[in-house]
Amino acid sequence: MSVPKHQPASMFVDFEREAWRALRAATPLTLSASEVEGLRGLGEHLDLEEVADVYLPLSRLLNLHVAATQSLWTAQQAFLGGFSQKVPFVIGIAGSVAVGKSTTARILQALLSRWPDHPHVELVTTDGFLYPNRVLDERGLMQRKGFPESYDRRALVRFLAELKSGRAEVSAPVYSHLVYDIVPGEFVPVRRPDILILEGLNVLQTGPLEGGKMPHTFLSDFFDFSIYVDAHEQDIRTWYVDRFLHLWKTAFRDERSFFRRFAELTEEQAIARALSVWAEINGPNLAQNIAPTRSRARLILMKGSDHKVRRVRMRKT
Repeated sequence: MSVPKHQPASMFVDFEREAWRALRAATPLTLSASEVEGLRGLGEHLDLEEVADVYLPLSRLLNLHVAATQSLWTAQQAFLGGFSQKVPFVIGIAGSVAVGKSTTARILQALLSRWPDHPHVELVTTDGFLYPNRVLDERGLMQRKGFPESYDRRALVRFLAELKSGRAEVSAPVYSHLVYDIVPGEFVPVRRPDILILEGLNVLQTGPLEGGKMPHTFLSDFFDFSIYVDAHEQDIRTWYVDRFLHLWKTAFRDERSFFRRFAELTEEQAIARALSVWAEINGPNLAQNIAPTRSRARLILMKGSDHKVRRVRMRKT
């Protein structure tokens, strides 16, 4: 009689797409095909089927988490015999450049805002908390833009701390992808949303601050739920090159674009440049800083080469 081999315990439960889709239950599809098209990122093949199979079950799960958190808040207020302003439910979304985390964030914002218990859903990206190019130049960090040290992490933590303290309004800086820099003096007001989605490369990062000092508080300390959008690196690299080529044909030709000089490249040169940027910046950042935080997420969306989610991993606790 053979003895079964010991299977190592896992923190996650895995769902193939078919099994995950069934968890949608009776959740209605509240987005139209034209709305989904407007939310889709460059090079992605997001459609209503993907929304119904992947993001509707996820919105149902998140709605249950929000409801449970609100119930706990109500119970705590009854225990304390007082009343304080409800604070936002915060969702962190992490993942590589070009993996589609921004589209995931926009789809979830649209779906969650149509649940009756939490109609006010705000989306903030961490791009606005990058140091201005002037500062990055002074610190020799322009070639490490997107790495943890290129962000004002103290300002990011302060932003979430003020939001979670119940402040009536908190401001987030604005970043322009066209000029590749912070827009001076421009801010987006965030006014007590029911849900805040914070999307960025390193939102699950737990590394040290400048100078090697470990912070007392991490961004993820303020998260009520976290998602990591994942794919094989070779697929993400291909998506990045495809996106670079699309921008080379469009946005890079704008006179205001930081990357205007790339518009003069041939297609072969543009591809070589994109691969170089990946090899020197985005690839190392993924390997050293982003991918190691994957297991800290509450839920992982694993994509195939066609950008469609093939598998979902969810933490058991």
